[in-house]
Amino acid sequence: MDNQRLLTWGLFLMMVWLTYTSWVQFNAPPPPAEPAAPTESPLDVPAADLPAADLPAAEIPEADALPETNATRPAVPDVADVETIKVTTDVMALEISPVGGTLVSATMLNYPKSKDDPNDLVMLLDDSTVNLGLIRTGIRGAALHTSPMQSEASSYTMNGSDTLVVPFTWTSDDGLTVTKTFTFKRGSYRIDVSQTVTNGTSSAWQGDQYAQLLRRSFEPDRSMFDVDSYSFDGAIVYDGDSSEKLKRKDLRKGSPYKITTAGGYVGSIQHHFLNAIIPTAERDHVFQISTSDNVMVASAVGPRRTIEAGGSDTYDMTLFVGPKLQDQLEEIDPALKLTVDYGILTMLSQPMFWLLSLAYDFVGNWGVAIILVTILIKLVFYKLTESSGRSMAKMRNLQPRMKMLQERYKDDRQALSQAMMDLYKREKVNPAAGCLPILVQMPFFLAFYWVLVESVEMRQAPFALWLTDLSSRDPYFILPIIMGAAMLLQQKLNPAPADPVQAKVMQVMPIIFTVFFAFFPSGLVLYWATNTILSIAQQWKVNKVVEAEEKAKKQRKGKKSDPAPDA
Repeated sequence: MDNQRLLTWGLFLMMVWLTYTSWVQFNAPPPPAEPAAPTESPLDVPAADLPAADLPAAEIPEADALPETNATRPAVPDVADVETIKVTTDVMALEISPVGGTLVSATMLNYPKSKDDPNDLVMLLDDSTVNLGLIRTGIRGAALHTSPMQSEASSYTMNGSDTLVVPFTWTSDDGLTVTKTFTFKRGSYRIDVSQTVTNGTSSAWQGDQYAQLLRRSFEPDRSMFDVDSYSFDGAIVYDGDSSEKLKRKDLRKGSPYKITTAGGYVGSIQHHFLNAIIPTAERDHVFQISTSDNVMVASAVGPRRTIEAGGSDTYDMTLFVGPKLQDQLEEIDPALKLTVDYGILTMLSQPMFWLLSLAYDFVGNWGVAIILVTILIKLVFYKLTESSGRSMAKMRNLQPRMKMLQERYKDDRQALSQAMMDLYKREKVNPAAGCLPILVQMPFFLAFYWVLVESVEMRQAPFALWLTDLSSRDPYFILPIIMGAAMLLQQKLNPAPADPVQAKVMQVMPIIFTVFFAFFPSGLVLYWATNTILSIAQQWKVNKVVEAEEKAKKQRKGKKSDPAPDA
């Protein structure tokens, strides 16, 4: 009995812990009313402030041999005074400043902030102070980042083509020419950046490619009623082997975070969305991340190259600005899928998302896909839960005998426990069997939670009737009530715990779960409600089978005890 009580309380405390895990972060300081403005224009940060390209390659000179651009750069008008180049694809609308060809605005055309206001779209890049987001790309060794570049048109639209090319050019007084080309593809949030340097000077030229992401950085205002507020928002870096999320408080403690690696990337993640810089994997790059005031700066600098007089060379880099659609991320680099923050259960969540996606491709509805996957998981654990259900059914049949023992040993708890254990042993019943399936399925429950919360594919995805967003709570709390009622019915099918304290805990469990689940994503509640209903059906069937077996057993005993008929 002690083990059963311990398991019951352990399960109860586990569910409380799972529900309030996010509250660990609740005491984070609230954000300021508005982030402090940077001390200088974000576009005016000199490229010389980027990390030195001290990469281990023979052709790279020492960092101090890099041409200084800060002292000699020309005066540039403020970004507000420069007319931006408008770029519109089928999935996003961007603005590119001619000053260095800087991405200063990116609006997601298919992703409103709320389904209630479809015209208020998510902006991942913005030159405003509150929602600051800029991506600069250029070549160090030229004053490119501060110089106005030339564009053939003031606006570009994809229209019916599958590819949109947006070129910029810049030429120095001594004959160095840089052609920067942005390439966009239909349906994609990938941006390929190609920079061709043509050395028209009379001597060899040296320079390295860089990209720099500036993003607002402040502590979010967390609320238990808003799932989004608990998702990580900040810098992420991949070193070629593993990814690491860098918290704002850690970046502010000391020197900038800096690594040198090939096949890495750096970026800024938020709930469902990503800004990332992905250099070519064949070359080592220096990645550096730091914060200043309320601005996070992430940069990538490639190895320095030498271009002889009259020669040319092309630097390539990939940017990603958009929702974390896993098929697109994997197409660029499989490691980019790590930006989908599934936490410690990534190894379980990713296969589960793959299974959900497969079901969705078949039925075309994420809610139906959740139900199908729930049924599949139930089938996988069917034998385990059936074995547990048989033990629970046998305990249910033992209830009258257990009550008799309670009456007999009501003043001696030790004797009662011993008598109960003897009864369980004689009848071959495991009192802890009912807890085992729940404990085994708990990792799947958690994995499902993170899949539903973090997968942008299910963001604002409708199911049916009033459930128009599976990633947010049920607006009318109907589904949690259905789930609570199902749990109550499931409880009626199982034997009541012999211990009075346990019995009271189990009685209030459906109510507690209903309250907790009321603020969970409705997709998760749908999963748990479906699982509970399937468990009810299975337990009802098992109970019937066990009852039939008990009746047959009693009949056999009765026949054996009958006296033989007279000869």
